[in-house]
Amino acid sequence: MQTLRYLIQKEFIQIFRNKALLPMMTALPIIQLIVLSNAASNDVKDVRLVVVDNDQSEISRSLTRKIDANDRFTLVEVSFSHDAAFELMQRNKVDIILEVPSNFEREYYRREAPKVQMLVNAINGQQATVGSGYLNNIIASLSGEFQPQRSQISGSPTALVEVSSNNWYNPELKYPHFMAPGILAELAALLTIVLSAMNVVREREIGTIEQINVTPIKKWEFILGKLVPFLCIGLVLVTVGLLASKLIFDIPIRGSLLLVFGYAIINLICVLGLGLLISNFADTQQQAIFVAFFFVLIFILMCGLFTPIQSMPKWAQYATIPNPLAHFISVTRKVLLKGSGFWDIRWEFIYTIILAVLFNVAAIWSYKKQQ
Repeated sequence: MQTLRYLIQKEFIQIFRNKALLPMMTALPIIQLIVLSNAASNDVKDVRLVVVDNDQSEISRSLTRKIDANDRFTLVEVSFSHDAAFELMQRNKVDIILEVPSNFEREYYRREAPKVQMLVNAINGQQATVGSGYLNNIIASLSGEFQPQRSQISGSPTALVEVSSNNWYNPELKYPHFMAPGILAELAALLTIVLSAMNVVREREIGTIEQINVTPIKKWEFILGKLVPFLCIGLVLVTVGLLASKLIFDIPIRGSLLLVFGYAIINLICVLGLGLLISNFADTQQQAIFVAFFFVLIFILMCGLFTPIQSMPKWAQYATIPNPLAHFISVTRKVLLKGSGFWDIRWEFIYTIILAVLFNVAAIWSYKKQQ
């Protein structure tokens, strides 16, 4: 144990000699948390729209006014020509064309189920899906407003179904509340994996690892001595991220922070094992960084931070099981926002413990003491 203590002490001294490390542990996570939580948003605003009003009735004009009054839409113009409106879409001037057919109002009052045509520029799939959803809600609300008149004219009143909805865990639908826990997990995991991936290969480049290789230090002691200091750095990153999320975005903390930190320790051990495994096979720091970022990109794209895992193909959903970042994000969101307990996140613990054992055993096995 004394040998291990000296190794850990050596690593801390070597780490804190790096003057760029302190900003990476404090300022960088806060800046990234603020920028990404506000910039990376699925909320769609300023959807440009053209209304082609072929009916020019009271209902069609009311629909145009409701769209113009909605702050999510920018009404470019009200046209009477489909070709002119389509030309605007061709020139990327509008995102949606809403065409109201002639006799729309008459068919509505006759209960003939009139239809409007919505042409959506789907190059930006997110904006197309969400923007058309907003527009459907406006049309549905307008139909409800004219329902009493429709019943009086037709002579057969129709009962309306009222839908009452409640948003649980994020009642005000604040996007930073959804993003901040995920970004917190991402920063802690990815910074530690990059730092650990550069560690062993850096010693190999400057020649200090040769002095360690001639000592009777066991391989597991060497890997554990590298792991513990970066584990402490990762926990500092988690703490800084939690404080910044609470102070800046006022995210709710409904669950146990001890549970979050307990899982964070296991997850950081997992990603550090992967980082040390990469470092064992790399010959230069550049190689280590490139390989680490290869895994980082895959982890980010398939972790559920920006797109739900449930919306991925089945094979991609199974591919997220060996992704420690996906489990970290799931745990932080469940515990902080929902107040989940250990039983609710037991599978994340099980998967991550298995990955931690595999990565660290592979890191110990792959480390070769040069003769």
